[in-house]
Amino acid sequence: MPIYRLTVLAILAAVVGPGTSPVHSQPLEERLQRYVVARIAEFEKIPGERRQELQRLALYVHDRLKANQAARLTFICTHNSRRSQLCQVWATTAAAYFGVPHVEAFSGGTQATAFNSRAVATLRRAGLLVNQVKMSENPRYDVRYHLDGPGLECFSKLYFAAPNPKTDFCAVMTCSQADKMCPLVKGASLRISLPFDDPKEFDGTPQETARYDERCQQIAREILFVFSKVQP
Repeated sequence: MPIYRLTVLAILAAVVGPGTSPVHSQPLEERLQRYVVARIAEFEKIPGERRQELQRLALYVHDRLKANQAARLTFICTHNSRRSQLCQVWATTAAAYFGVPHVEAFSGGTQATAFNSRAVATLRRAGLLVNQVKMSENPRYDVRYHLDGPGLECFSKLYFAAPNPKTDFCAVMTCSQADKMCPLVKGASLRISLPFDDPKEFDGTPQETARYDERCQQIAREILFVFSKVQP
């Protein structure tokens, strides 16, 4: 095992205690690995009321795996351009990091627009490998946590459009507007309210980059917390 990997695991054991360090994790890009360790060290920043919803999501994943079924998570916001996309990417990354198998993460909106370039940029700054593979008004991106890892195709779509599941999934509402518009999500076996503030309000301001990075860090921190609680 590389010295760097040993060092990371030692840090995790010291920071988050027993039971939360990855057991069968998949490798992450080095810069992304450091980012993940930093977010795990911030678990104490998560408010108690949000922890309850995060624990519900962790229990859903646990129960699905215990039943030998895939845990399918669809993250939903209004435009599927920022927060829901970030959640999908971080759920995929967190599951890989903590070695939680059979997790399928999706994202969608009540409207379809485009994966916002500012959200793409914040993922790149976090250390994810993001490449645009199709240029259009609704571009498609290949997102990976490791160069040799599986690619995640990210683009804006309605939450019920392909390739998203139509039945037997957990709907995670990531913005307050979509949360209000969809009190019921057809086909979902569980609905969880987990709204995040929209960094869009800072577009074009001097705070833009900082606010996007702040939101990305929060989403990463909370989704990593979820998967740290799942025993694969």
